[in-house]
Amino acid sequence: MRSLFSIALVLVVVSMITVEASMKKKEKGKEPKADAECSEWQYGKCVPNSGDCGNGIREATCNEQTKKTKCKVPCNWKKDFGADCKYKFGRWAECDTTTGTRSRSGTLKKALFNAECQTTIKVSKPCTPKTPKPKGGEKKKGKGKEN
Repeated sequence: MRSLFSIALVLVVVSMITVEASMKKKEKGKEPKADAECSEWQYGKCVPNSGDCGNGIREATCNEQTKKTKCKVPCNWKKDFGADCKYKFGRWAECDTTTGTRSRSGTLKKALFNAECQTTIKVSKPCTPKTPKPKGGEKKKGKGKEN
């Protein structure tokens, strides 16, 4: 009878420890959910950690709450209209000989993080100089068949 009582007591203690450990795990993983309380987060621009592109931090605010999230500014992205505004662009126009540039326009496809984006934008770049193609009668340099 004593051994049965001892075994029962050990089982009760082990189950209490198990329940207490699982409660602590739940509490540890349970942080106050600020997102659930706030539905209108206002996101700032992604600020690179160094330079003008690469990994960075974006700050978001809602009521009196503030949170920071990781973000990335692509290094080849056009800084004029921001990394949070995605546009669909048309074809490049012919080269304007007076300015030496060609341009194209884009319409807003998606605004990330509630960014303030222009609905249409126009971008330009320098015209690339055309390289002359070798004429049919000219000989190419290098090794080849000799007659």
